[in-house]
Amino acid sequence: MGLRLYNSLGKKIEEFRSIKDNEVSLYVCGITPDAAIHLGHAFTYLTFDVLIRYLRFLGYRVNYLQNITDIDDDILVRSKKAGYDWKEFGDKWVGVFEKNMDALGWIKPDPYVRATGAIPTIIKIVEGLVDKGFCYNVDGTVYFDVEKFSKYGELSGLSEKEMINLSAERGANPNDPAKRNPLDFIVWQKAKENEPTWDSPWGPGRPGWHIECSSMIYENLGSQIDVHGGGFDLIYPHHESEIAQSESYTGKSPFSRFFMHVVYLKFGGEKMSKSLGNLIMVEKLLEDYTANAIRWLLLSHHYRTSWEYEDNFMKSAQDAADLIDRALSMCEKKDSEINLPQEFVDAMNNDLDTPKALEMIALLANKIIEDKASREEQIEFISSLKLLGFSLN
Repeated sequence: MGLRLYNSLGKKIEEFRSIKDNEVSLYVCGITPDAAIHLGHAFTYLTFDVLIRYLRFLGYRVNYLQNITDIDDDILVRSKKAGYDWKEFGDKWVGVFEKNMDALGWIKPDPYVRATGAIPTIIKIVEGLVDKGFCYNVDGTVYFDVEKFSKYGELSGLSEKEMINLSAERGANPNDPAKRNPLDFIVWQKAKENEPTWDSPWGPGRPGWHIECSSMIYENLGSQIDVHGGGFDLIYPHHESEIAQSESYTGKSPFSRFFMHVVYLKFGGEKMSKSLGNLIMVEKLLEDYTANAIRWLLLSHHYRTSWEYEDNFMKSAQDAADLIDRALSMCEKKDSEINLPQEFVDAMNNDLDTPKALEMIALLANKIIEDKASREEQIEFISSLKLLGFSLN
């Protein structure tokens, strides 16, 4: 049996098949660079880091795109409060993000693109949606008409009332009198005073949030992709709206064959988030623990199983990482040969069951330390660590 992944579209685990043989197009929603990253961010990005590594092991060429939402209401508000130019402010936090993720040994996206670099494509797609009757212009602000897209709501499975309430919580205004429907969303926003703007057929303005990702995907990966990933909180309204505008523009369905979502990481009984301030910062953890320990902690939880961070977790994860280091020091030369135990492969094929994979690694480590492991088992141990992205140094 090959790789099987949970698909949020069908709400079930499905056998993975790519559009093109031996090639996978993967898009993961990236950061809004307005603060340092926390452990919840790292959980999401290391989940897809492992997916990429495993797809490559299976023989796929992976085209991995991630965005930076470098123009956003939050950036404009926070940069002004901090006394920064909005662009300099974003650049600063992009640098911090990359430094932290590089320290954790992630596979960097290629390409790694900014929303502000996709403005011409955004305008082109919005023009196309307007021409096809999916969008309407009200005094320089362009809205997507959800009534024109019959599948709106299928990804989230939410009722209209639930979507209205959730959209309000996540920054939209269902009571906007210019909207034909409370769920209609902005694809192009009319210029506001003292904000950055770009010229468009509807006057100066800037893009809406959802259209940015649709445009960057279309520009870099094409009209359909294999996997679209992100945090669980992006299902609605972000990914729901992406599907609507992308499929309406291209006429192709599905926009993405698989949608994968990583659960919330909790701390103090609540979702870890900037708005609540209940954050465990990656940069701070790296002062006291190794990157392997942080990776171990995160991969010891399945990406779809909710969990809550506790202060003693990192100590246990560091103990596990130290055990790995001790076993590695007893192995013969760490060559490039890859040989994975079948049980490890079975675990990874089962919707990336990394907790099960780590159990096997720990068993092999103990066997090596007890001097009971064969050379083949040493190779399996090293190969498993490599595949999950652990540093062998």
